[in-house]
Amino acid sequence: MVRNPERRTSLLDAAIEVLADEGARGLTFRAVDARAGVPTGTSSNYFSDRDQLLSQVGDRIFVRLTPDPDDVAAALRPAPSRELVLDLMRWIARRLAAERTCYLGLFELRLEAVRRPELRTQLTKVLRSDLDANVRGHLDAGMPGDADTVRVLYFALTGLLLDHFTVPGLLGDRDLDDMIETVVTRIVPES
Repeated sequence: MVRNPERRTSLLDAAIEVLADEGARGLTFRAVDARAGVPTGTSSNYFSDRDQLLSQVGDRIFVRLTPDPDDVAAALRPAPSRELVLDLMRWIARRLAAERTCYLGLFELRLEAVRRPELRTQLTKVLRSDLDANVRGHLDAGMPGDADTVRVLYFALTGLLLDHFTVPGLLGDRDLDDMIETVVTRIVPES
């Protein structure tokens, strides 16, 4: 396998775009090469097979979706409260909207994981680790609510963003920020 980290990253970013635009069935080495603007066959020099490509795409998505630790620290400066949880949920939604392609790619990976046990195992491990870190962070910061509060917020935001990105008219005249506020005020106890 070729060892050019910048090229590998470029191919993975192109693969994320293909995954988001064309779905898992459209994710081929040829499609990745075309999207990356490299000669046909380049991807196959970096990834031994499609499973390895899917696995590394998942890793790359999480790298791109992980916020800078300094941004997290700044976001957590205010005193713990329901209002801060609301601000954080809106911040997360804005970040994910800015990385819409990654988020849609992640949804496609979730669907593909239904058919690929190895991918499911890897994705489950990474998503569980992320959720566990969110629970720990919430509790360690003294935010209102318990571990289940964080889990319900996670599942609510995941579903809300799935619909917002895939069928945006579903919310009708409701604004995404307003829906997030409704979710937070119904789930998070007052401090």
